[in-house]
Parts: sequence; structure tokens; C-alpha cells
Amino acid sequence: MTTQVPAGTSEQTLEIRKSRFIAHAARAASRDEALAVVAAARTDHPEARHHCWAYLLGDPEAASGAAMSDDGEPSGTAGKPILNVIQHKGIGDVVVVVTRYFGGIKLGAGGLVRAYANATEQALAALPLQIHVPHTTVTLVADFAHEQAVRHWCGQRDAAVDGVDYGNAVTLTLDVAATALDELHAFCAARGIEIA
Repeated sequence: MTTQVPAGTSEQTLEIRKSRFIAHAARAASRDEALAVVAAARTDHPEARHHCWAYLLGDPEAASGAAMSDDGEPSGTAGKPILNVIQHKGIGDVVVVVTRYFGGIKLGAGGLVRAYANATEQALAALPLQIHVPHTTVTLVADFAHEQAVRHWCGQRDAAVDGVDYGNAVTLTLDVAATALDELHAFCAARGIEIA
């Protein structure tokens, strides 16, 4: 399964009734990475009243993790709208932080939901994306005569030899794109190479 993930960052500013919303989108493959982006926003904008955020980890169709924060805004008016927009974009491993400088005019719950959703929408629309193909580790046990064929197979695909142990046979540890696993199994079966 391939997933779109951020290939960089994006920052968009939206002004609504004198409040300034600065939406920053970036890649985050873990909770710690996402929270580091939130911390950076706090450092970059120490005078701002709110730093609301949401992140989604892994495949957006079956996320391995997601979280959000209203950071002092009324419950459900910031983090949830940010996360909703992320979920509808089909982007994985992404965090969005929307920093708000309060302009003195209250926007009401509906106004806040629209403002945070629109700021997120703009940041994600400008975010450069790339396709991420998940990889997996596979261990093969082969005759010495097959080592070069395995290395050649890896060189022709999105795979790498991460480790080799020589004993009675050659044990190779490969990093293989999940999309190439069926092909690897067929390659090994045709040569009598054992997948450990």
C-alpha cells in the first residue's frame, strides 16, 4: 500500500476579523516528531495565544496513531476541525499546527471551526507530497552460488542488502519494498532460496 506523505513543509497565513491564523504543515512519522513540530511553533510564535494541532501517523485509511489539541480554544473548535481536514486529504505521517494571534473579536464556535479548517486546508493544499512505499525486513538463506543473483535482484528493485552472514550458507538481511514481496517470493522459490 502506497501512501502520500509530506515531502517538505508548508506555512499559510489567514486573517479573519483581526485574528491571524498561521497554519504550518510538516511530516511526522511518530508522536515525538509531531510534538517536536508543535514545540517549534511555540518557540517561533511565543506571543501567540493558541497553538492548536492534530497529527495522523501511517496510512490515512488505517492510521497507526492520531491526536489533536484545542490548546485553550473551546472544546472541539480547533483540534477536531484540523484532524477532520487531514483525514479527508488522504495524507499520512502529517502534522498541522495552527497558531492563532487573537485580534480582539470573538469568532464564536462556528467561526473558530471554519477558521481552523480553512487554515489547515490552505496549508495542506500548498504542502509538497511524495509517495511513500512501506518497506519490510526479510531474511534469506541461500547457497553461496545465489548470493550474486540476490544482490542483482535487489539492485534492480527498491531493495537493499542490510546484512550478510557467512556460515554453511549465506544469510542475507534485505530491506524490501512491501510492493515487491510477491516478486521476491517467486524469485526465491525458483532458485530454492529459503525465506527465514
